[in-house]
Amino acid sequence: MIDRLRQMAIFAKTIDHGSFRGAANELKLSPSVVSHHISQLEEHLGVTLIYRSTRKLTLTTDGERLLAATRAMLEAVEDELLDISGTSRDPSGELRVTLPSALSQSKLTDSIARFMEQYPRVRLTLDFSDSKKELIDHGFDVAIRFWLKTKKSPNTRKLFTVERVLVASPNYLKTRVPIIHPSELQDWDWLALSPVHTKGIRFSQNDEDPIKIKPKARVFANDVLALYRMATNGLGVTSIPRFLAAEGVKHNLLEYVLPNWQLDRLHVFAEWPANAPKHGLIHLLINALAVFDYE
Repeated sequence: MIDRLRQMAIFAKTIDHGSFRGAANELKLSPSVVSHHISQLEEHLGVTLIYRSTRKLTLTTDGERLLAATRAMLEAVEDELLDISGTSRDPSGELRVTLPSALSQSKLTDSIARFMEQYPRVRLTLDFSDSKKELIDHGFDVAIRFWLKTKKSPNTRKLFTVERVLVASPNYLKTRVPIIHPSELQDWDWLALSPVHTKGIRFSQNDEDPIKIKPKARVFANDVLALYRMATNGLGVTSIPRFLAAEGVKHNLLEYVLPNWQLDRLHVFAEWPANAPKHGLIHLLINALAVFDYE
């Protein structure tokens, strides 16, 4: 039975990493040993659990059933070990978090700081980047994402929403004819966040039907803070979070464009690996971030 439990754990770890090599690196085994354990498990059960190819591993129906049962078993064991060891009362360890660059200027960073003050034995690496980083491939424990639509899955949680505004510098606005409708923005110089801009920008006002435009960008950047700086230098118009724009407006570096129209709000979600322990550091951080009021 002990051998079977070990094989099940190796099987789950292989699926989490998407390859024998990835699981082998974490388990400090050779890929051939990992493959052997899974083959032994398949032979014992008399079923095929994984379809193997040179590029990826695909679960069979039996493999999906066993994976769900194995994860439930591992989570239960992890919970009990945490309770016995007292780790849940005095957390320690390392967390690696990737999140959009704009959030470095938001109250979320303050909330993370309070979390670190509360748990002094936790070590933290923050990767602020508007280039999407994959959890497993890039070795992150938590990803904070901007999404235009609500996303529901077992390993995501909504934290808050962000209001977006359209801004440009006073000097740039002097070069444009005053406008009252989003359709008049089509030929403006747009500073856009890639690849979000390719989906277009939707405006709404009161109970009227939303209006969507897809203007051609003059400048693409993968960093919201860079767009903010270029807008203050008069290069064009851009859409950024209100909390970021407010400072520029306060100091007359920026002005709101079509302030009576609203842009779709951004939903801020936390995402984590599907196999993260329910009472581990990952969920401890996410629970701490989710209870804070960001408005």
